[in-house]
Amino acid sequence: MGFATKPDIGPLLDQIFVGDCLEELKKIPSKSVDLVFADPPYNLQLASDLYRPDQSKVDAVDDAWDKFTDFATYDAFCKAWLAECQRVLKDTGTLWVIGSYHNIFRVGTVMQDLGYWVLNDVIWRKNNPMPNFRGKRFTNAHETLIWAAKSQNQKGYTFNYEAMKSLNDDLQMRSDWLLPICNGGERLKDKAGNKVHPTQKPLALLQRILIASTNTGDVVLDPFFGTGTTGAAAKALGRHFIGIERDETYAEAARERLAETEVLPMDSLRVTTGKRAEPRIPFGSLIERGLVKPGSTLYDPGHRAIAKVRADGSLVCRDATGSIHKMGAWAQGAEACNGWTFWHVRQGKDYVLIDELRQQVRSEIGNA
Repeated sequence: MGFATKPDIGPLLDQIFVGDCLEELKKIPSKSVDLVFADPPYNLQLASDLYRPDQSKVDAVDDAWDKFTDFATYDAFCKAWLAECQRVLKDTGTLWVIGSYHNIFRVGTVMQDLGYWVLNDVIWRKNNPMPNFRGKRFTNAHETLIWAAKSQNQKGYTFNYEAMKSLNDDLQMRSDWLLPICNGGERLKDKAGNKVHPTQKPLALLQRILIASTNTGDVVLDPFFGTGTTGAAAKALGRHFIGIERDETYAEAARERLAETEVLPMDSLRVTTGKRAEPRIPFGSLIERGLVKPGSTLYDPGHRAIAKVRADGSLVCRDATGSIHKMGAWAQGAEACNGWTFWHVRQGKDYVLIDELRQQVRSEIGNA
């Protein structure tokens, strides 16, 4: 009986492939990508030029790649590339797609029809949006992102909840993100001073997405690579990328950008993790490592001697025995107790919380 082998995608990593996204996607092995970020054509279908009140022309999206014959043609295109992305995603992978009111609802319908499972819709609220020059509608001040699992039944996916909470001043990250549009020095321009790409996304947006839903070393695919914002974020954060772009001008701008992008130091790439993500350390491990010795006395928060440690990791409190949690509850006459944050052990003149010793063991395991 043979063993399944992981697909070899080494030659594809950190490369930009110029060509039709559907044809290039077919060259990527199945179940080889951790995350897909897609910024597909919005199908704006502008009927005429836009002008500001001073009669200067707005540099709107009127490129050929954003034009489709009709909605049915656009829907078929979305179904084709989304199906290929679903194929190349690992069984623990997820997909992010961004769009405006012109296309995001159609894309979302296709995703659900294909079996993707929507995890969140995220509103990118722009704190410096382009105004509505015709004055006949509300200013379009946001875009919508859909974050979805490959399927409803997949057993797991990456979500760095604690990292997002840390990024948001220890508050749970919400699904409305206030970030500026790409402008200033971040906006790529050609020699004539014109924007290289009309819909370049801000680096901060992609960095947040990758920190939230990937880990160091993961593979991120962007089938509409543009000027390489996804690649720049991935490279800086220690992830691999695969970029597909049909326009050589955009691809060349992305190559130049990536050549100047530096990888952050490894120690700065670690993200905050919750206790559920940390290795389980039983109290007995502290005894085995000599951090707490059998016969030692454990103290309550008031530093009163209450319990003795046994060789098997149990505690003796007068006529009662049990775990650090059971005996912590017994000592207080409580229903339950977290023994790690209740018991102290004496080291010289100091009383050390046994949870600090547990963190010491975790650190040793993490550095091994």
